[in-house]
Amino acid sequence: MSGTTEQRVPDLGDFHDVEVIEVLVRPGDEVEVDTPLVTLETDKATMDVPSTAAGTVRHVAVAKGDRVSKGSLILALEAPGPADVAAAAAVDELPPLQAGAPGADLQVQLVVLGAGPGGYTAAFRAADLGLEVLLVDRWPQLGGVCLNVGCIPSKALLHAARVIEEVESMAENGLMYGDPTIDHVRLRQWKNRIVGKLTAGLTILARQRKVRVLRGFGRFAARNRLEVVEPDGRVRVVAFEQCIIAAGSEPARLPGLPADPRILDSTGALALEDVPGSMLVVGGGIIGLEMACVYDALGTQVSVVELTPALMPGCDRDLVRPLEKRISARYGRIMTGTKLERVEALDEGLRVSFSGPGQASAALYDRVLVAVGRVPNGRLINAAAAGVGVDERGYIPVDRQMRTGVPGIYAIGDITGQPMLAHKATHEGKVAAEVAAGQKSSFDARVIPSVAYTDPEIAWVGVTESQARDEGRKLGKGLFPWMASGRSLALNRDEGFTKLLFDPESHRVVGGGIVGTNAGDLISEVALAVELGADAADVGLTIHPHPTLSETVAFAAEAFEGTLTDLYAPRKGA
Repeated sequence: MSGTTEQRVPDLGDFHDVEVIEVLVRPGDEVEVDTPLVTLETDKATMDVPSTAAGTVRHVAVAKGDRVSKGSLILALEAPGPADVAAAAAVDELPPLQAGAPGADLQVQLVVLGAGPGGYTAAFRAADLGLEVLLVDRWPQLGGVCLNVGCIPSKALLHAARVIEEVESMAENGLMYGDPTIDHVRLRQWKNRIVGKLTAGLTILARQRKVRVLRGFGRFAARNRLEVVEPDGRVRVVAFEQCIIAAGSEPARLPGLPADPRILDSTGALALEDVPGSMLVVGGGIIGLEMACVYDALGTQVSVVELTPALMPGCDRDLVRPLEKRISARYGRIMTGTKLERVEALDEGLRVSFSGPGQASAALYDRVLVAVGRVPNGRLINAAAAGVGVDERGYIPVDRQMRTGVPGIYAIGDITGQPMLAHKATHEGKVAAEVAAGQKSSFDARVIPSVAYTDPEIAWVGVTESQARDEGRKLGKGLFPWMASGRSLALNRDEGFTKLLFDPESHRVVGGGIVGTNAGDLISEVALAVELGADAADVGLTIHPHPTLSETVAFAAEAFEGTLTDLYAPRKGA
């Protein structure tokens, strides 16, 4: 028996009386859950309103140009009866077994193993190019580690930390509030809502492109076979013509640690189950220091231990110093060149022992966060069964077309090697999809930017000074300190700087680094300059808006050229 359901405008936050700029369905159309019904436009963005039920559109209550608010009726749906539900389920089943695939439950042109930023990008691009695509992933929602327990939730919590710290920093300037009250449950719910919006959007995009999704853990069973173990234990065998491996990586684990829920990896830290009184972060790289910033702002007494001689290995020391100065004044202990020797799980906390040049004394912590890097999943997917090579560290070697050594099988993202970055994976995903569709594409990026979303943020791209020094390469440098930036002073954050690195003969930009507020957003201009082969004059003569942080990039170019007027730099020999 069928019934009628109404689809209404959901909560739009602070917006009301919003314009309908497109009606996407008509009476008689069949819609599924998450099918977009109308497109609305606010003064900030456009958004699709998806259906919350499946059925047949019987009446549309809005038209293009109408204005709606929360609760406004969009349309009426006639829900399907039992026979209709059965028929719809049959239609939405995964592709049926095709001839020529004995021993398989289903066959597709292209299977993408992994639905992180690289995987879903590859799947969507391949579908846009006309391929039949099956996306296999073990997570309940699309988006992989990055969206569910990585990039997105961490940046949400880092924003919360930044708000707390900005308010605190303004007290000495006459803007005073009481101490913040941290409701970690509501904070976690807010973070989860952000993730939910993005994963729901990916689900809609997959359906719009007719990309089928199979939930489960996928492993190769043969050259063109994939075994997928679904959450209920059922095993499906997928026969494919081509495959893109986007299986990602997992947090690295330290051997010998006790099995104790108070010892966390980055996933556990982002779950924000509580705000502990004290925490030791094991690993002074990007992930560890980002999470340290979050918990420090929330009120946790944070300490950091790093095995190498300095924090954030691989980054120029001058870029790290402003961060080191800031956190040294806030954190309990920062121990570099120090090894974690032992963790004892006691009722009163986790007792940690260290060894190193400083002979750091043992200490008790409420939580220990292990953030010592990530390990590629090359060995977990049984790649050898397909003839795909995996090196001793778990990486899968590929060429510029993202091809493995097996024709028709490609690999992208973390599993192909450093750097393990989402923006690298998305570019590789598009290349792999286009090559699979017969296009002549290749991964030819000159540079890949890196960003630590700490406070202050640190970003760099291209050649670094430490790299050039190791290679015996000469560089030219232009540097602009933010203490001379009006915008930085107005933000009450003048500890940063922008530097550009140049080929001394051609004056072309070959790299750069930025430390300070929104450095991660600013570094893209430097990356673009390298990609386009821009020289110092190109950057310096490009008019930047004032007062902005972006103009510090132009000032750094002018500093190299000798045309900077915002600082006085006497001419050499004058």
